[in-house]
Amino acid sequence: MIVNWSATELSAAIRRKDVSCVEVMTAYLDQIERLNPSVNAIVALRPRSSLLRAAAAADQAEPTGWMHGFPFAVKDLADAAGLPTSAGFFRDPPPAVADSLHVARIRAAGAIVIGKTNVPEFGLGSHTYNNVYGTTLNAYDQTRSAGGSSGGAAVAVALRMLPVADGSDFMGSLRNPPGWNNVLGLRPSVGRVPSIADEVFVAQSGVEGPIARTATDLAALLQTMSGYHPRAPLSLPDASFTSLSADVRGRKVAWLGDLGGYLPMEPAVLQVTRAALSDFAGLGITVTEALPDFPLEDLWPTWLTLRHWLAGSDAPAPIETLKPELVYELDGARGLTAADVLAGSVRRSALYQAFRKLFETYDYAVLPTAQVMPFDAGSHWPSRIGEVEMSSYHRWMEVSTLATLINAPALAMPAGFSTDGLPIGLQVIGRNHDDRSLLELALAWEHQTAWVDRVPPPLLT
Repeated sequence: MIVNWSATELSAAIRRKDVSCVEVMTAYLDQIERLNPSVNAIVALRPRSSLLRAAAAADQAEPTGWMHGFPFAVKDLADAAGLPTSAGFFRDPPPAVADSLHVARIRAAGAIVIGKTNVPEFGLGSHTYNNVYGTTLNAYDQTRSAGGSSGGAAVAVALRMLPVADGSDFMGSLRNPPGWNNVLGLRPSVGRVPSIADEVFVAQSGVEGPIARTATDLAALLQTMSGYHPRAPLSLPDASFTSLSADVRGRKVAWLGDLGGYLPMEPAVLQVTRAALSDFAGLGITVTEALPDFPLEDLWPTWLTLRHWLAGSDAPAPIETLKPELVYELDGARGLTAADVLAGSVRRSALYQAFRKLFETYDYAVLPTAQVMPFDAGSHWPSRIGEVEMSSYHRWMEVSTLATLINAPALAMPAGFSTDGLPIGLQVIGRNHDDRSLLELALAWEHQTAWVDRVPPPLLT
């Protein structure tokens, strides 16, 4: 079945003309028609007739890249020329006139943009719901959250409605949704996937990156999205992510877990992720419980300063029309001073130095992708974990703040399933700019475990 092929296999089949682009498009549109009504992952889908015409044109054209003829849906925070960008808030916005940079690169690699993937309002909160398109539901249990903000993308890949997908990550959006939908996600090093905006120096915490079902696909999409651009002065030089080695023997993992009890976590999260640590031994990797030398009571205040400053700097509409997530950030930003921002940056720098010291001994720092298992999709967010009340809409995602604060690459890879069949992932933080090492670990993990072969229930019916 075409949709079950990996993206790499699909690319090779199209190149050999074993399958036509029209056949590929038809197979994926049939899959979307069958499954998307149950999960609401893909939105703003273009008409079938126009997509089949585009696929037929691709069959007549010379391939422009490895994604030639691929159906691709863009996360609805990024622009795709000819399609609306709702950001989960704007109703009937005009079509975008140009692609975002990473979308242009994906299109140049041959992909056919078919629509968008759903997001929370303005990408805030790790639960994909909004008043424009509704709620995206988990690939493994349609009563549970898909995570966010790349929830639509992760579900679409998990359910084989897309070969691969783009996502973005500020506070775990390329980590929590993949973890909750049993796929791979990579938050790249800051600058690896550049973006072009009016402001190019301050906003360096949100990044775009890839979501896929295999490590080879993840690396291929990262290769396509990444590379230096002169309009993005913080972008990194071009790098190669092909020809990965799965030999990771001798590497060392620092298991951060719940940060020594600092982070409240549901028992099932620790049960599944701790059990997954045994697979590192099978790869020749040693695991040691260790923590960065940093006062953990400073972690949340440091995060809130950065988050309020960057996410709450401007109200896009009258405040009474906004979801409480953005109102929270706007209220927090009002109380910040320049001195507060500088003090937060000093604390953030201390955290980076603590991790730099940790990485002198260890190759990876590992902890869960979320502090809770996928929760009820009818809830806005978890209000408490056990006996601990959550102080904000995103406090239960504090586990994802570390990689963002130190600008490090972070991989989400499947850890396993709870007794009631819900997936959770491992979050692997690597050294700054060492994205390739994380991709190699993902490839070795794929060979060692079989979690990605455990398909969602909708695919079994």
